[in-house]
Amino acid sequence: MFRFLVVAAAIGLSTVQAVAGGHGGGDPPAPKVEAPTAPAKVILTKQGPKLVDLKGMTLYYYERDTTGKTSTCNGKCTESWVPLTAMADARAVGDFTVINRDDGTKMWAYRYRPLYTSPADKAPGDANGNATTLQWRIARPEN
Repeated sequence: MFRFLVVAAAIGLSTVQAVAGGHGGGDPPAPKVEAPTAPAKVILTKQGPKLVDLKGMTLYYYERDTTGKTSTCNGKCTESWVPLTAMADARAVGDFTVINRDDGTKMWAYRYRPLYTSPADKAPGDANGNATTLQWRIARPEN
């Protein structure tokens, strides 16, 4: 009988601590750290999967951007190809990395290729910026 009372008392005390939200001593819960959000997503099209920004606009890469550390599209080039801007405190997420631009801003890259949108695309899903003769390609998850 005594054992039963000891076990019942132990269960009762642990239940009180749980009901009180765990405020009975011990370490406070660790603050939740939000996982960074990827700057783009993959959508399926008739031509296969492609990367789009969070607004659904097609993303492109330039074949001459090969170092993974810089963008070769600067100055006047950015009027035709808009860099996918990253916040100053952005961190890499999966295959997405952050690179520094010549003007001091940051931009997103996918598998170390800087990403751009095209002003020729007016609505989500448009792909008017694909210019094979100029070495601009639609960014795809297999690239």
